[in-house]
Amino acid sequence: MRHIGEHGFERATIRGIAETAGVSPGLVRHHFGSKQALREACDEHLVKTMLRLHDEVGNRPLGTLNPVAVMGPYRHYLARALAEGWAAPIFDEMVRIGERWYAEADRDRPDPPDVDPKSRAAVSAAMALSLTVLARHVERGMGVDLDSPQGQDKLLRALLDVHSHPILTPEQAAAARAALDAGPTS
Repeated sequence: MRHIGEHGFERATIRGIAETAGVSPGLVRHHFGSKQALREACDEHLVKTMLRLHDEVGNRPLGTLNPVAVMGPYRHYLARALAEGWAAPIFDEMVRIGERWYAEADRDRPDPPDVDPKSRAAVSAAMALSLTVLARHVERGMGVDLDSPQGQDKLLRALLDVHSHPILTPEQAAAARAALDAGPTS
């Protein structure tokens, strides 16, 4: 995963992948058969890691698990997958996880949502994954290295603040909904 994350899937070779992993190219071919099969295995591993993380988040007190640190080793691979357009299985799994979260959260909502849980999950997944692709810009904007404990803490605190304090007042949101319901304006 590290080699593909650094070089991209097209530029990565079995030989380079094996060298990065400290094994022979024959061993890589023996276990995976092809570079495509290796990438699919990497994607499957990443999806399993995301599912494990989802389960752990649900079973631990808020703030005791750092998803940034858990996903850290996979960040460059994930960024490549997103940038090169082959992250569909990963994105789709994030949408499935998010859809369950939104459906559960909707039960306690005082107001009905404007759109279905899957649509909100797709937008949330895209927003969350943008941190991966734009990590260097986020680091520059925040003034921290996201791989450092300080950077991870600052990012988690920023995310917590963003998600726990709405930007719009209920009145502003109602006005925006009314404008959307009225239809497009020129």
